[in-house]
Amino acid sequence: MKRIVVKIGSSSLTNAKGELDYAQIDDHVAAIATLKQAGYEVLLVSSGAVAAGFHKLGYPTRPVTVKGKQAAAAVGQGLLIQSYHERFAHFGITPAQVLLTRTDFLSKTRYKNAYATFEVLLERGIIPIINENDTVSVEELTFGDNDMLSALVSGLVHADQCIILTDINGLYTANPAKDKNATHIPRLQAITDEMLGYADGASSAVGTGGMTSKLLAAKRALEAGVKVFIGRGQGAHKLLEILDGLGDGTYIEHDDLTFMNNTKQWITLAEPKGKLVIDAGAEHALMHSGKSLLPAGIKQFSGNFTRHDVVEVHGEQGLLGRGEILYTPSELSVALGKHTDEIDNYPIEVIHRNRWVAQEQEEVQ
Repeated sequence: MKRIVVKIGSSSLTNAKGELDYAQIDDHVAAIATLKQAGYEVLLVSSGAVAAGFHKLGYPTRPVTVKGKQAAAAVGQGLLIQSYHERFAHFGITPAQVLLTRTDFLSKTRYKNAYATFEVLLERGIIPIINENDTVSVEELTFGDNDMLSALVSGLVHADQCIILTDINGLYTANPAKDKNATHIPRLQAITDEMLGYADGASSAVGTGGMTSKLLAAKRALEAGVKVFIGRGQGAHKLLEILDGLGDGTYIEHDDLTFMNNTKQWITLAEPKGKLVIDAGAEHALMHSGKSLLPAGIKQFSGNFTRHDVVEVHGEQGLLGRGEILYTPSELSVALGKHTDEIDNYPIEVIHRNRWVAQEQEEVQ
């Protein structure tokens, strides 16, 4: 059974006044129900809470202050999920609301708990409806927009494809609204700086994510081994058409995609708590020989980390990658530079190979 993440932005859920557009919601729900009836597992990342709620608070347009957005989200999230419940009920489908913050992806325990929750919901035939918990999110720990949230969720659940629905048919070589010579790009194998230069980062009146944010999200999804589609569609069969390669947008994928396991995905997201500097021998073993990092290869370290925190590893030429450390600073100070037969009562590996992500992997996957 293939697993699909569908992301729907605010501009695809609301009318010109910023209120929920029920005709659009009906169209999306019908397409998701058709996809599920075809045997797919579906997770929906849905924007729209702030856009649905600000009018109820008396704001003439989307609020710009954090407290205004959070208040609008508190009102709008209930309206949004109620609309989904009513419409999915017509197809005999039960949705579940899942609100996430960036912290849920930074904490290893919460990351695993989120994965376990999604697995149970999908096993039971439930469609998770996921949104950022805007009411409690702080600016420095937000996803930025739901494009990135959809990419992170896609990696977390090992989705086969992430479909980002928007009001434009994918990527162009320039902004088609401003340049009549802009050329549509139907397929990409990677997200490069040049491609990011093509994108128009402007957001809509009711949304936060422009095409740049969608490409950054696609880059993150590719790193996790997930194919991406960015574009538009209409009707009950639009998602099936996209999966059949007939979508009106841009497909971003290549033949060498491989899933990154959840531990390594969390390592790429977590905040590093320290820094290790290793010698040339350890660098070669770690980067080219598939080996773990041992105490003998570590020259120095810094940071206030604990066991199972993420740390950066540096070599002679700079950052090599990051991994989950199995030592405390006090333990490492004793073991530093020593061979394993000289160390008692400590783990053999400082960073096990299975808990290591090379910097080059993050760039080219």
